[in-house]
Amino acid sequence: MGFSVDSAKPVFMLSGQGSQAVGMGVDLMGLPEVREAFACASDAFGFDVARLVAHGSPEEISQTRHAQAAIAALSVGIARALAARGVEPSAVLGFSLGQIGALAVSGMLDMEDTFELAARRAALMGEAAAAHPGAMCALLGAEEASARELCEECAMGEVLVVANCNCPGQIVVSGTREAIGRAQEAWGARKKRAALLATEGGFHSPLMAEASVAFAAYLATVEFAEARIPLVCNVDAKPLSAADAPEHLARHLVEPVRFDRSVALLAQAGATDFIETGFGGVLIGLVKRIDKSLVRSIVQDRAGFEDACEHYGARAAGEPSAN
Repeated sequence: MGFSVDSAKPVFMLSGQGSQAVGMGVDLMGLPEVREAFACASDAFGFDVARLVAHGSPEEISQTRHAQAAIAALSVGIARALAARGVEPSAVLGFSLGQIGALAVSGMLDMEDTFELAARRAALMGEAAAAHPGAMCALLGAEEASARELCEECAMGEVLVVANCNCPGQIVVSGTREAIGRAQEAWGARKKRAALLATEGGFHSPLMAEASVAFAAYLATVEFAEARIPLVCNVDAKPLSAADAPEHLARHLVEPVRFDRSVALLAQAGATDFIETGFGGVLIGLVKRIDKSLVRSIVQDRAGFEDACEHYGARAAGEPSAN
């Protein structure tokens, strides 16, 4: 196959937008790597991200710019704190926004450049969402083929596309609010459930075309290093190279997230353990649906952090683990 990972090390998965919540990660702020990540995000985004997380309102933290800054800071901070204590990942995988933070974890960008890139991306996505209003909706019980058929049926000349291929039985569609409403109604008429996502726009769809073009121009000025730790890209479910990074990251705004295929690739390459660094546990839930044999855990608070350090630290040292 040409791609393999060390099965003794876990894959780090960085959470995507929608997982944000007031108070997330507050008990991890005592870790220097987490504090540093929040400070770096604050400098790039131009507001106090740690203060937002600790004292903001649910409405504030759900705004695209605020949510992306908070999620990226927490995910990167946790990943760096784990690595600093000997829990090195075999590979890194981000979900949508999480792929941006993964650039820092993989070594393709330093942390400052990563958050500068994240801030530029968030601003462009926010502008596109304001200019071309949209929404995203998870179709429960859907497969990619049935979701595409639904999009063709309900688009009626408007944007409505498959946006996230999450796991068997869960596909997210993205498009104009009116088209999403028709899709919800049609899916419900088939006696199946649909759920709107907590996003401000129709991401991973042609509604983000203007953002993608502007982001591509910005990315052309960014120097990417080859990944020290393999980063599996959402766009094609393959390890990302420095040469491909600008094009793939720009396409990422308008093309589907291939999370299901990415996890399958990593499992085929030898990965057995997956740790979500972030908040909410959405990604470990998806991994369970993709392959129940894979070991899953989340580090979103101090207890989870200590457990991961104990378990994987012992494994790295060749000692028996209590877990």
